[in-house]
Amino acid sequence: MKDNKILVQNKKSWDFIADEWFGSTSLPTYGPTLPKEDTLKLFDLLENKKVLDIGCGSGHSLLYTSKQGVNELWGLDLSSKQIENAKKLLSENNIKANLFVSPMEDNPGIPENYFDFVYSIYAFGWTTDLKQSIALVHKYLKKSGVFIFSWDNPLMQCIEAKDNKYTIFRSYLEEATIDLSKGNQAMKIKNWKLSSYINELASAGFKIDKLIEETDQDILAKEQDFTLKYYSKHKAKLINTTFVIKAIKL
Repeated sequence: MKDNKILVQNKKSWDFIADEWFGSTSLPTYGPTLPKEDTLKLFDLLENKKVLDIGCGSGHSLLYTSKQGVNELWGLDLSSKQIENAKKLLSENNIKANLFVSPMEDNPGIPENYFDFVYSIYAFGWTTDLKQSIALVHKYLKKSGVFIFSWDNPLMQCIEAKDNKYTIFRSYLEEATIDLSKGNQAMKIKNWKLSSYINELASAGFKIDKLIEETDQDILAKEQDFTLKYYSKHKAKLINTTFVIKAIKL
């Protein structure tokens, strides 16, 4: 069941910091230390396809897919300020899109059995109701439609960097609701296990086509200094900081 209290808090915080995140982590980038789309090639030809962006942010992934020849662009985001920024960006590029201010746990008026691709670039992990959000994605897609999303390796929320070493300080198994801060704004996030994503996708009627747990080869090929950064290149040589799942609607 979705958590309205968390959604209200997160929306308020994202509205406040939206401008600071303008253009961050958007296609062709999947995550801070992952190979990009030109290497992973997870999207088939996008020409004349219909796409829906879950957590579309400032609209930069929609701009990218538009340039690949997409026929229809749809997007939703919890933050009204993010949608305002996305509308401005796309309008400046003469691109039409159907955009909604909405949590991903609800359908604000998106057609069902309609889309060739639904994707979410570093946003889907913000859901407070994983089962409901995945069920909605399944409804939005045509038969054999593709869902692609990227998110933090769930172990990232369990690892602390200190004194030139990494320590597991939180249970990975617990799926805790975690307090965090972005731009000095308080937020909450549920740390879903990787198995929870996979099992809920399977239960909803998806086939897992690919699970990608990689670090970009340029990072792996070089010596990296230990830092306290959350997405440090040093850490990325030890574990993937990001995963990507590509699933197909059966």
